Amino acid sequence: MEETIEDPPTSAVLLDHCHFSQVIFNSVEKFYVPGGDITCRYTLTQHFIPRRKDWIGIFRVGWKTTREYYTFMWVTLPVDLNSESAKQEEVQFKAYYLPKDDEYYQFCYVDQDGVVRGASIPFQFCPENEEDILVVTTQGEVEEIEEHNKELCKENQELKDSCVSLQKQNSEMQTELQKKQEELETLKSVNKKLEQKMKEQKDCWETELLQLKEQNQKMSSENEKMGVRVDHLQAQLSTQEKKIEKLVQEVQDKTEQLEHLKKENGQLFLSLTEQKEHQKKLEQTVEEMKQKETAAVKKQQELTDQNLDLSKRLSENKILYDGLQREKETMQKKNELLKSENNRLLSYMGLNYDSLPYQAPTSSQGGARQNPGLVYGNPYSGIQESSAPDLLSIEPCPTCTADFADDIFDHTLEQHKPALYLNCPICGKTFPAKEKQIFEDHVFCHAL
Repeated sequence: MEETIEDPPTSAVLLDHCHFSQVIFNSVEKFYVPGGDITCRYTLTQHFIPRRKDWIGIFRVGWKTTREYYTFMWVTLPVDLNSESAKQEEVQFKAYYLPKDDEYYQFCYVDQDGVVRGASIPFQFCPENEEDILVVTTQGEVEEIEEHNKELCKENQELKDSCVSLQKQNSEMQTELQKKQEELETLKSVNKKLEQKMKEQKDCWETELLQLKEQNQKMSSENEKMGVRVDHLQAQLSTQEKKIEKLVQEVQDKTEQLEHLKKENGQLFLSLTEQKEHQKKLEQTVEEMKQKETAAVKKQQELTDQNLDLSKRLSENKILYDGLQREKETMQKKNELLKSENNRLLSYMGLNYDSLPYQAPTSSQGGARQNPGLVYGNPYSGIQESSAPDLLSIEPCPTCTADFADDIFDHTLEQHKPALYLNCPICGKTFPAKEKQIFEDHVFCHAL
């Protein structure tokens, strides 16, 4: 249910915007017995059309907005909404939802826009024998009752003023109705004028019909002339048909040529498909060559790393060789000193090498001879014999000028040789290390 805030019903401003005379409440009692259902009867005037969301509420006297209802009931729509006569309707309020105090209340009809369309006289909820009960009140209560009576009288006067205002509205509506009737008479006169105009229009149409008949006769004569024209056009048509036959023959020839071109196109498409397949195979081959090239580059990188490692080890061996060579020179110097000392001792003792009963044996490995001047031999000959072979057994690389000691010759030379050659990872062809650019060009040719 929609509700709208309004001014009090007794206000003059509110009366200008509401229409209390459109719904009239009938048979409203001054008192209703509490605890029982009550029936509210009302009459809808002929100028008011009820709607589905209209409702009737019980309001305490003095209410200011339609939101201040105590309880309400939805109205029932009349069976014949188009009837222009007044309609008698009723709703029933259940006792459970009725007020329990003795304040003054009234019925109000509110439409679905929240506008009050009718209000009843005030009533109370009192027991039946309330008038027979002797009520003893104090002076204060009497004053309150008198004050309340004054307020009721004031509200009664306001209701009378409201009634006068409603009568004024009724007269205004009567005036408006008279205006509508005058407008209706005006519309009737306009209707007559339109009928007269239609009659004149009909006469005009008859005149135009005669003119159209005359034009039809003229068109018939022109139609005969057009017949002659049609014969001439038919002769031209036969000529055009012959031309069309020639064009059809040409179209057939073009169609045959088109079919031939389609066949050639199909063959070209098949050839293109084969070329695409061959291209795919070539792309796969190129991809495989790229993979092999990647593997070759990776292997080349490994060989380069091995070459660097061997170069490092060669540098270390060369350093070791230089150290041993220096040690050999030192030992040779010491041996010379010992020889000179031995000769000096022999000369001091008056002996020579040939007169000694003991001859120092020669080394089976081709080492240095022992000093013949010593009776028991050179005490350092063992050191020389053990170290000399190591110092003198140096073998060169058969390919380059690098030297290797005898004990590390085989192992180092095997690692040294791969660094001197570059092997193709695809065909196995060998290139010298100094021809690295030629080797790279060779590998790149395999990828093409």
